[in-house]
Amino acid sequence: MRIQFRTLCLSLLLTVLCGNAAATVIDDAALNKTSDGSNWAAWGRTFDEQRFSPLDEINTKTVSRLGLAWSLELNDVWNVSSQPLAVDGVIYTAVGYSHVYAIDALTGKELWNYNPKVEARKMGLAWGSRGLAFYKGKVYAGVQDGRLFALDAKTGKLVWEVQTTDPKDNRYITGAPRVFNGKIIIGHGGADFGHVRGYVTTYDAETGKELWRWFVVPGNPADGFENEAMAEAAKTWTGEWWKFGGGGTVWNAMTYDAEKDVIYLGTGNGSPWNHKLRSPKGGDNLYLCSVVALDAKTGKYLWHYQTTPGESWDFNSTMDMVLATVNIDNKPRKVIMHAPKNGFFYMLDRDTGKLISAEKIGKVTWAERIDLTTGRPVEVRGARYENGEALIWPGSGGTHNWQPMAYSPDTGLVYIPAREMAGYYNDGGRDPRTWQMKKGDVMGLNGFFDDIPKTAGTTSLLAWNPITQQKAWSNPTPGATAGGVIATHGGLVFQGRADGKFVATDATNGKELWSYDMGVGTQAAPMTYTVNGKQYVTVLAGWGGAPSLLGSLAAQHGWVGRQYPRRMLTFALDGAAKLPASPAPVPGKVKAIDDPSFKVDPVVAEKGKLVFQQCVICHGVSAVAGGYAPDLRASPIPLNSAAFKMIVQGGALQSRGMPQFETLSDEELHQLQTYIRDRARYEPSAWDDIKAIWNFVVLMVKMELVKRGWID
Repeated sequence: MRIQFRTLCLSLLLTVLCGNAAATVIDDAALNKTSDGSNWAAWGRTFDEQRFSPLDEINTKTVSRLGLAWSLELNDVWNVSSQPLAVDGVIYTAVGYSHVYAIDALTGKELWNYNPKVEARKMGLAWGSRGLAFYKGKVYAGVQDGRLFALDAKTGKLVWEVQTTDPKDNRYITGAPRVFNGKIIIGHGGADFGHVRGYVTTYDAETGKELWRWFVVPGNPADGFENEAMAEAAKTWTGEWWKFGGGGTVWNAMTYDAEKDVIYLGTGNGSPWNHKLRSPKGGDNLYLCSVVALDAKTGKYLWHYQTTPGESWDFNSTMDMVLATVNIDNKPRKVIMHAPKNGFFYMLDRDTGKLISAEKIGKVTWAERIDLTTGRPVEVRGARYENGEALIWPGSGGTHNWQPMAYSPDTGLVYIPAREMAGYYNDGGRDPRTWQMKKGDVMGLNGFFDDIPKTAGTTSLLAWNPITQQKAWSNPTPGATAGGVIATHGGLVFQGRADGKFVATDATNGKELWSYDMGVGTQAAPMTYTVNGKQYVTVLAGWGGAPSLLGSLAAQHGWVGRQYPRRMLTFALDGAAKLPASPAPVPGKVKAIDDPSFKVDPVVAEKGKLVFQQCVICHGVSAVAGGYAPDLRASPIPLNSAAFKMIVQGGALQSRGMPQFETLSDEELHQLQTYIRDRARYEPSAWDDIKAIWNFVVLMVKMELVKRGWID
């Protein structure tokens, strides 16, 4: 009895001393403290967004002992291309349509979940939520239908919710909000889908009260301008751009500079893409495709640097912006490191926005170089498809997209999930005097309807020296999409890949030291943190998001269909958990099914091709699925008119992420069916391949002749 009493007393003492320790307050001080790696409490871990962890228990010597600690299946969620957070031994993640989960970081047990129940009309975008924010006991996330909400981190109960957009417009939220000084800031996407004028909005983090809003591009001059910055920007536009919205959405990158109390915005592409249509007499079109600095208290414009003036290729600058202090010419310099879509790596001065250096990190054919005196690109003739069409590197997917890069102050290198893939642009002779933005012609370009072959693009993990602007090393990675990365003081770079491997690489020399088969590919960025002093690494795995629309380029990995898992995996040294079995990937050609009695009218199928553009994001270009959604050529549903109507028009599968297209007429539904049947029967011939190669060669020769000035 006495022993039991002593044991109870000791237990109570330990509980008082250790177990009841006050919860970590995630405030500005915590988010600015780079030396503490116990939590991963923000999208980039800390305000500087370096995505570097000071933890080193898992290092180049011990990583061989890394094993699975636990896993959690998320089979009711269609997309997990998101990065979770970890605070005080609890993991928070927003997946799918911003469905938020709180998970015990030691056991993988779900603590609570919150489903914001996205508006049905806003379903159908394959990329879903990419992340969330944490601040003073609250979890924040944006929703695809434009809402921003705050949850109590302990209970998952809704604290407040605001509508940041007009529910009737084309805006949507997929990016992670950022929080600082009692404010939370959010942008949106949507410039690729219709009339959208981009902006960011800040709210009080405690109450959700709107504090300030800053528009990225100017509106109709007749309505007056919100501020001097918009008046100045309007001088760089021509025509009646406001009728098309203009674009400039801040859908991903925002970085807070705590030292200067400045928020940096990475702004998006123009709407429409085609520059000559939205701004017929030219102009830089500020503040598209720029890094913009605002006073974080007031939203007042401070400075900008435009990476792609008068952009016409979807070369947005919404990729992450990393803050660091580096030695340049033997002097410390506070800089922004930025690798937008356009293929260049930029170093900017944080005080002024002045360009320090810029070099190509991959194949770039739209510009020869960046003029360091003017800060402007030296463009290649013909790159703006002035003569009707052009094949450009990089394409609209960019040399670097939203999957975040990382910077290690230990090595001085930036680690970039890089891509090499061309883009085909053709304005089809559109005349800015008569062109109008309408459904099916939002970008001002001819649509691309052909399948994308698996050889169309490649990826790599690129280690880049930002001081010398040179490659340190590069490792090829599978396919044309790879996951975001983190770097650690343990000398490692972690990355999930399209082939289902989670890989740890030596940050110094690029040697792959460890890998684990996750059972499915991923784009999601990992994170690392400690619980009770032990280091863990967590990553989400599940094939979905934007690659789904890339046809055979994405399908090559074999993760097509709902049967493949969506899961969270957590690793630790000497972890010995077993991963649940999952279906093996099935790369290669889909086994299409058909009804020989269904007669395909080529004229009807051609009309159905246009209707199918509403389905491409999920079901893939040319009806070749590349991700979570099923391949419709192999589905029995389109063979049954009643079932097809019930699902497409009636919304019978909304609970599984299939949106309702109630505005489609029965005639359009038949056109859609016919197109799917046509694609199911399509067998490319050797002659088709020869023609495709020939057309590619002709276009490349033509571009070179234009570049040399030998033809117009």
